[in-house]
Amino acid sequence: METCLSLTVAALIFGMFSVSDYYLLGLTKEYYLLIAMRIVVVSLCLMLAFTIFRWGSYSSKVWLHAMPLWILATGIILIVPLRPESLSTQVTAVVVAIMAFYLLIPNLLTVVTFASLYLSAGFLVAAVLFSEISPVEALRLSLLLIMANAVGFFALLRLERLQRKQFVLLHDERNQNHQLLKEIAHRKSLEEQLRMVAERDALTGLNSRSHFMKRARALLQGSRLEKRPLGLFMIDVDYFKRINDTWGHGHGDWVLTRIAEACAHSLRPTDVIGRFGGEEFVVALPDTGPRDAQRVAERLKTRVAELPLKEGMDERRLSVTIGIAIADDEGADLEALISRADQALYAGKRDGRNRLVIWREGLGGESG
Repeated sequence: METCLSLTVAALIFGMFSVSDYYLLGLTKEYYLLIAMRIVVVSLCLMLAFTIFRWGSYSSKVWLHAMPLWILATGIILIVPLRPESLSTQVTAVVVAIMAFYLLIPNLLTVVTFASLYLSAGFLVAAVLFSEISPVEALRLSLLLIMANAVGFFALLRLERLQRKQFVLLHDERNQNHQLLKEIAHRKSLEEQLRMVAERDALTGLNSRSHFMKRARALLQGSRLEKRPLGLFMIDVDYFKRINDTWGHGHGDWVLTRIAEACAHSLRPTDVIGRFGGEEFVVALPDTGPRDAQRVAERLKTRVAELPLKEGMDERRLSVTIGIAIADDEGADLEALISRADQALYAGKRDGRNRLVIWREGLGGESG
């Protein structure tokens, strides 16, 4: 984009000098030749500027960026034989053009250097041949052109070195940012894993005990604010120690996993279930009174009984005992509610297991 803009500006400035040509030459043959030459140079430069804008790139089309410089240099050199009397003003124009080549065309030091040397040598030869300058004047002109090239070359060389350093720093910064992003992503992944470890039971995938307590407290508080009942289940797998002793802990883990899945599938999305410890599970059911809680518990108990046994186990059906407590007042906190459900659970186990019991005030529990 910078090359296109610089080339367009240079071409237009080169064309604008046709006005001074008219005042110096008038409507002469030399003027018409100058006009034709300027039109050709300006047209070619503008066409190349458009081409560079659309398809040019430093890496693959260096020649495309070199052509405009050689065209402009040729046009400046041709002014000398067409207007030899204006050599003194042309010298200034050549020096300005050389500096412009070096300073306005970025990242192409080799291309610019060859184009500037071509302009300097061509202009010096044309001056000697057509302006008939003396050897001393030719030497002065040579020194001036050498100085202009030297200043432009080292200025562009320094600029390119600074750009390379800037690119290296930018590249390093991007690498550091990339590494930082990877580190942040890794830390977030670790945090997520730690959160999952803290919130989820490793065996069943249910809420851990601590995470269940946190969520259940929030449900209990919401139920109190809305003056709605909250049901709570304590679930115990019947004869689980016998399963471990008979078939091993691998079978016991399998039983816990399948029962956890059956319980989770029997609940609503708003219900919260967690593993309380060992073979015990706990469930909080918002907006659930005694009848609804008993109906859900019956469905859950039936699903567990329908679970197929693992190969190698006998035909004994799996079963659970469920203790139910209902928070329908503002007096009981979560720990008290769990204690009530636990009392009802043990009342059911005393009565023979494979049953559900609703906690009642003053009773060990009521079997259902």
